[in-house]
Amino acid sequence: MYSSIKRFLIGRPLKSHELGEQKLTRLKALAILSSDALSSVAYGTEQILIVLATVSTMAFWYNIPIAIGVLFLLTALILSYRQIIFSYPQGGGAYIVSKENLGENPGLIAGGSLLVDYILTVAVSISAGTDAITSAFPILHEHNVLIAIMLVILITILNLRGLTESASVLAYPVYLFVFALVMMIIVGMFKIATGQVSPNLHTSLGTPVAGISLFLLLRAFSSGCSALTGVEAISNAVPNFKKPAAKNAAATLALMGILLAILFTGITFLAYWFGIAPKGNETVVSQIAAQTFGRNFLYFFVQGTTALILVLAANTGFSAFPMLAYSLAKDKYMPRMFSIRGDRLGYSNGIIFLSVASIILIIAFKGKTEHLIPLYAVGVFIPFTLSQTGMILKWIRQKPEGWVIKLITNLVGALISFLVLTILFITKFHHVWAVVIFLPIVVLIFHKIKRHYDAVGEQLRVSQPIAQDIQGNVFIVPVAGVTTVVERSINYAKSLTDQVIAVYIAFDKEDEKKMEKKWEELNNGVRLVTLYSSYRSIIYPLSKFLETIQAKAIENHYMVTVLFPQFIPKKGWHNILHNQSALLIRARLLWKKDIVVATLPYKFKK
Repeated sequence: MYSSIKRFLIGRPLKSHELGEQKLTRLKALAILSSDALSSVAYGTEQILIVLATVSTMAFWYNIPIAIGVLFLLTALILSYRQIIFSYPQGGGAYIVSKENLGENPGLIAGGSLLVDYILTVAVSISAGTDAITSAFPILHEHNVLIAIMLVILITILNLRGLTESASVLAYPVYLFVFALVMMIIVGMFKIATGQVSPNLHTSLGTPVAGISLFLLLRAFSSGCSALTGVEAISNAVPNFKKPAAKNAAATLALMGILLAILFTGITFLAYWFGIAPKGNETVVSQIAAQTFGRNFLYFFVQGTTALILVLAANTGFSAFPMLAYSLAKDKYMPRMFSIRGDRLGYSNGIIFLSVASIILIIAFKGKTEHLIPLYAVGVFIPFTLSQTGMILKWIRQKPEGWVIKLITNLVGALISFLVLTILFITKFHHVWAVVIFLPIVVLIFHKIKRHYDAVGEQLRVSQPIAQDIQGNVFIVPVAGVTTVVERSINYAKSLTDQVIAVYIAFDKEDEKKMEKKWEELNNGVRLVTLYSSYRSIIYPLSKFLETIQAKAIENHYMVTVLFPQFIPKKGWHNILHNQSALLIRARLLWKKDIVVATLPYKFKK
């Protein structure tokens, strides 16, 4: 049943040589890796206006120069990550750049920040999309958390089916959203150009505003930079592109940057010209669409595609998280399971881990993840700053052709990213203070995992011959009675060695005598040792006995093997009808030094 359900949900297993067929084209990659960045235009302009509204509506004209600053940073980031793609085509993005050029800890900080950020991306995006759905259907509002969890599971299943298949499904909503916004911008611009919109709705550029300050403008700029989240995802997933991977990834990144710039510029300009002010019960995009089209089909088309893209923005996390986790696992900073491909050739363990972590966040915050957005922005700008600083050092050390231009590009990007990060910490410290605590913990966990793998490798490495050959084996067979299963186990042990001891643990003296009598009648030539347990414990007396045997075995260079007779019921549910003490004893003994634990199964036929 499990296998059938799994095949129905995620499809047939793919052979390893089919990996090439799972690579992404530019158009599919744009949809699957850019959904987070493109969706951020739905709230980037709004975040700027919310800060400016604290002064007055007259300050809204500052939205235009602030947007130009955001576009300037976007250009620097696109150029920087384009250079990263060609310099590090193996993927890993900010983590690889920071680790190679700045050192181990900066690399782990960048990697840890992005891993946490992708979890936040899924939780925040799904919650925002759920809010949009329940706003349209208020009767569903009380089921926000359940709907959000179901959406996470749906996107998880799509991603487990493989990159190509999930991209084929998710491409349509992403391009519908781009089409809807481009259409809205064109119609809005046409109405402005033909004089259908009054020029008196907005304050003229350059109008003096009382109470405005540089700090407030910088704060508005840092809020507007939320439109840049997700820009780095393509550089993390370069190996997922069709060959030539680096060239296709760079082209996709450029296309994403152009689309993001067009949509952000158009929405910002229309918001300024229409004199849009942020409202608690209606988004800026909704107000622009209402003024552009009226409350008709086209308005609801824009709203519907916006709600859809907010949900699908989570898919950027599902695409980039497994690749980044793979890079960290390959370097031994994360468990090896994150480097294993699943049935559909995706890194399914990373996908499932991300899904579970985001569901936990959604449940913990009851679907209200607004307070996570500043944390989400900080998680992006830490690796932005580190990766560009790393590229600066790379150009200084290597000095390739045209390195000065590249260095200036990265220097500008690094300075602006660091400025945004500083402002976010100063203005929203009450929201982002958790970064100061959990990021060092994440880095510490990375180091502990690395130390563990290094220690395992050191101990498994064959550096010198084994000091002493094994001379023989002592078999200990724990028995619970005289049965066919026990008899088969004894005969098997006798076929391997003449050093076989059966052990029976009795809970009362009468039981002990009965067992000794039965064993004597069996007459199989194997010695029976009975251990009396006053407190009805099996593990403790058996462990003490094994310590004694092991001490003698070591002297004679013998190995101790504990062989458990184990019957297997015909049906799985029958196991609950039988005592599982052998399972517990085996688990305990596996931690014993130099003791081999084996099981001889006996399968029932009825």
